[in-house]
Amino acid sequence: MLKINFFTPFILFFIGTASSFAQSQSYLSLYKDQLPYFQEIITGGQYKEPPLNYDGIPYYLDRKFGIGTLSINKITYTEVPLLYDENADDVVTFHPIHRQKILIKPEKIEEFQLEDGSLFRKFLGNDTYSHDKNGFYRVLRDGEIKVLKKYYKFIDPTKEVGRFTHRFVESTDYFYWYEGEFVLVRKKRQAIKSLGLTKKEVKKDMRDKQIYFSMEKEKYILELARLKESKAETFNGFVE
Repeated sequence: MLKINFFTPFILFFIGTASSFAQSQSYLSLYKDQLPYFQEIITGGQYKEPPLNYDGIPYYLDRKFGIGTLSINKITYTEVPLLYDENADDVVTFHPIHRQKILIKPEKIEEFQLEDGSLFRKFLGNDTYSHDKNGFYRVLRDGEIKVLKKYYKFIDPTKEVGRFTHRFVESTDYFYWYEGEFVLVRKKRQAIKSLGLTKKEVKKDMRDKQIYFSMEKEKYILELARLKESKAETFNGFVE
């Protein structure tokens, strides 16, 4: 996969204390030369900031841009300023010339990695899941059986009278994914059954590793996938 250090000049432009019009023009030329028709292909319009009377933020982790990577059309762009809006399931970058937050067209994005190392990828086919939206899921385990985590934020009215009328509330769901099929994991028994494992073998493995579903759900779900893949037999799909 081709990698291009695409945004570095623009980051320097953004953090510099002074820039001339000529410099802006040269950056803009580079901006267009390195990725033809950038505006038409990637830019999904200006990002709309959340209302000031909403408590919290819609973003994953932080409201500040972090430097990440972005994969579009099998090309990976490095040094990209990125924000991930969990509420809208949108990826946001910074336009160096107009100095504004802009959306990246979700249909063009294959995957992106944020500054903390979190890898998000687009997965299609989970249309019945109400929080699917643009289909971005964090990849926790990238094996034959993938373990995905969906972050989403919903807007909840506040009960107290004051400055804020609504607040952003974060929640998450876990999925197993195999060859286009999703399994939403919410209960221990259901997770074990879906992978075709037995209660006895799982109990022994988890007891040896001292992992408990009620205390470490994510770790438990990951260990189940590892356990299944460690077995000699071929995995032929999820068990209903």
